[in-house]
Amino acid sequence: MRVFTRLSEWREARAAFAGRSVGFVPTMGALHEGHASLFARARAENEHVVASLFVNPTQFEDPNDLERYPRTLEADLALMSGTVDAVLAPTVEELYPDGFRYRVTEGELSSKLEGAHRPGHFDGVLTVVLKLLNLVAPQRAYFGEKDWQQLELVRGMVRALFLPVEIVPCPTVRAPDGLALSSRNQRLSAAGRAHAALFPRRLRASPTAEEAAAALRTEGFEVDYVQELKGVRLGAVRLENVRLIDNVRL
Repeated sequence: MRVFTRLSEWREARAAFAGRSVGFVPTMGALHEGHASLFARARAENEHVVASLFVNPTQFEDPNDLERYPRTLEADLALMSGTVDAVLAPTVEELYPDGFRYRVTEGELSSKLEGAHRPGHFDGVLTVVLKLLNLVAPQRAYFGEKDWQQLELVRGMVRALFLPVEIVPCPTVRAPDGLALSSRNQRLSAAGRAHAALFPRRLRASPTAEEAAAALRTEGFEVDYVQELKGVRLGAVRLENVRLIDNVRL
């Protein structure tokens, strides 16, 4: 496994994959078994697997949240070892030579749900994903269904901009108690982590989105939203000042 921090070196290495299928998994690090499942899927379906490790500053509206985001490079590389062939880990200056003057903006779905609570978030997400897809030029790119709105927006961008890549959705990986795996979970106390398992249970079991939100508030969660869209119930809550998102199919 090779790690590339300079885009010029990566472009030279990418030429060696010509004529072979490449699967790509974009990540921000702080990897867990959910990411491992994406790497495994990419490995099974492609001749080469490329991943990115890049904490994207343009998708954070809160500088403190960006500062607190866990950076666990050595552990991340260890989890990738044996599955991933190449890791793209550029600096912010390498990936944003324009200083984010040029960006991708979507005019409908990106303003709802997460977008309503995190203004500008999806501009940063879509812009960095487009840059990475252009750099890696994969046949397939793998995204987890936990970030359902992100997945929908990426698929829409790929269709709208005629990008020659298949976006592959992958099922959410959950802990035994049902909580979706997330790098943010490690910021919860032991008691908070145990309590967090109520979040997906209420999303799944409540008859309506409104009742799910009410139940979560009663149980001590701060609720940003619980809404239904395209046959999916999506929610975002805060517990111990940690923001969690999840979704379940109705």
